[in-house]
Amino acid sequence: MSVSEVQTMDMAAVLMNAYELGDMINQSVEVSDYLYWKQRVNNSPSVQELVRLLAKKKELFEETQRFGHFHPNYHSAKDEVKAVEEQLEQFEEVARFKQAEKNLDDMLHQMSEMIAFSVSDTIKVPSNDPNPKRGCGGGGKCGCGG
Repeated sequence: MSVSEVQTMDMAAVLMNAYELGDMINQSVEVSDYLYWKQRVNNSPSVQELVRLLAKKKELFEETQRFGHFHPNYHSAKDEVKAVEEQLEQFEEVARFKQAEKNLDDMLHQMSEMIAFSVSDTIKVPSNDPNPKRGCGGGGKCGCGG
């Protein structure tokens, strides 16, 4: 057997394991909760009405951002977006969906780290965390390990 044939077989095994892992993730409690609460959010007329209102308010705010704080409606547009977001967060469906989304994201990030770090501990794994735990990733000479 040639080297390329062995590599092809190895890659096929890796891909099969990846598909199995994907199936296991799809059968997890985290995915189940996420899909359940996503459906509840999508099926709630009250929530969907606020989602549409939020989209309109965000669009108005985007228009003011071209001029930033100097636009006469900047602060009021920003406050209106924040007010609708706060209204949305009062719904159990929305709060639970956000928590389920965070739990799923955390699980996927943890798995990504485990896979990446099993190859090399210097591989950077993207995260939604605004406070990275491993270096800045800026590529500079800060010496933070990023």
